[in-house]
Amino acid sequence: MVIDSQPDLEVVGEASDGREGVEMVRAMRPDLVLMDVRMPVMDGLTATAEILREPGAPRVVVLTTFDLDEAAARAIQGGASGFLLKDSEPEFLLSAIRTVHAGSAVIAAEATRELFAHIAENGTAEPVPQSYNDLTEREREIFVLAAAGLSNSEIAAQEFLSEATVKTHISRILSKLALRDRVQLVVFAYRHGLV
Repeated sequence: MVIDSQPDLEVVGEASDGREGVEMVRAMRPDLVLMDVRMPVMDGLTATAEILREPGAPRVVVLTTFDLDEAAARAIQGGASGFLLKDSEPEFLLSAIRTVHAGSAVIAAEATRELFAHIAENGTAEPVPQSYNDLTEREREIFVLAAAGLSNSEIAAQEFLSEATVKTHISRILSKLALRDRVQLVVFAYRHGLV
């Protein structure tokens, strides 16, 4: 109801379980999927993984009841573009949908720190892949600042660069590391012990 009330947004389908959701995504080809973590037949985590394996996959935002649960953290690590709490304000939900559609990521603000602490705590750091070594020195500097949660404008101010230059560096970093968005950049940093 909230989504359909907006002139620029349209719900193209609703699924009652994860399996039906995957099939619906294949048939309808939506731009974005709001995925409930806990569903019958196939849980939201498994459905998200299946959806993200598809060529031209839509972005997925996971909905969860808790500030941070294991499933939400695993969904982010698996490529979801963020997660929201089910009780998010309608305005925040709509803004999050538009933000993710535009190519960014969203995480319920209440849980950001806990999410990345959770990722850091679970297991030892993985070896840094060669792709990270392909970053220039400047890209590594910006990578660390972005991984620390600084926005493009904050990085620009700190590094005496234009926001456009920072945006270009971030795009190159994401491309070289084969990451979809800044959330995956932060996960990559924590997973490999770079922050």
